[in-house]
Amino acid sequence: MVTMEDVAQAAGVSRMTVSRALSDNGLVTEKTRSHILAIVEEMNYVPDQMAGSLATKRSGFVATLVPSINNVHYGKMVQSLTDALENTGLQILLGHTDYSAQREEVLVESLLKRRPEAIVLPFDGHTKRTITLLKNAQIPVVQLWETPPKPIGYTIGFSNRDVARSMTEELIQLGYKNIAFLCETNDEWTRGAARRAGFKDAMEAAGLSAHRMIRFGQPPMSIKDGHFVGSNLKQYYDDIDCIFCVSDAPAFGVISALKEQGIDVPDDIGVAGFGDFEVSRFSNPTITTVKFDAEELGRVTAKLISELLNGTKSNARLAKRYEIKVTNAMRKSTRQF
Repeated sequence: MVTMEDVAQAAGVSRMTVSRALSDNGLVTEKTRSHILAIVEEMNYVPDQMAGSLATKRSGFVATLVPSINNVHYGKMVQSLTDALENTGLQILLGHTDYSAQREEVLVESLLKRRPEAIVLPFDGHTKRTITLLKNAQIPVVQLWETPPKPIGYTIGFSNRDVARSMTEELIQLGYKNIAFLCETNDEWTRGAARRAGFKDAMEAAGLSAHRMIRFGQPPMSIKDGHFVGSNLKQYYDDIDCIFCVSDAPAFGVISALKEQGIDVPDDIGVAGFGDFEVSRFSNPTITTVKFDAEELGRVTAKLISELLNGTKSNARLAKRYEIKVTNAMRKSTRQF
């Protein structure tokens, strides 16, 4: 491996001069810097960033956790965050929790050992140790996809409970009374539980029963899971007139299964999802769903991190909570007003 000493020897300068040329701090002439950079390129020298981090006490990366790497919303958020940070000198170091609070704890501890500039992660049911690690990290902590009442640092997202309540209220206004909520079996620590609570809030406020809970599969619920439930719906409840699904994937599966049985959507049974995934817009019928902008989430996160790290605003003046706009997209899988 080519070292800085090798570059210095080839360029006929000291190691310190090479270091100064690479940092572009103005302490070497442009002629000397150009000469050294040409040698660097010729020798394919890659600077030791860890050594630079020790000198500057800055790692140059933002630790970012996502629950899934094949969920388009998380992909759009990370891409947007990466693009927005491109000109700040910060890079993204990505971790995948696979919807596991224990795996998240291991990743948080591992990433914090690398001294990130900030850490970005979804708000779900963190373990007690994860919460302690984040509170003691002494770096900006940004929790996404939810606006919890007691954030560890900063939050960017929306109240999943309030949004699910709003969608349920619209379904009730469409005339549905015997609405079921479809979600995972092990969701107590996830945002799916908040959506389930919002459904229950709206049903009870309208004087309707919220007992029709169908819990199946593990987070994240899939199209296959939804298809199974839709194929065996009467084994759960035989009076359902609408199914509100925790996300669009199981909603698509439910619709496919109902159509196979000759059950009309939305006249016989309405179906709603959550997330406005591509499948919801091209399903037949198109799926009523909750719509938000994952790219906006990434942009707002990048702006906040830049302001926190660059001191463009006093940290005391920065809001702790940022809400993303959410709307109900009422489509053909439910009755129309």
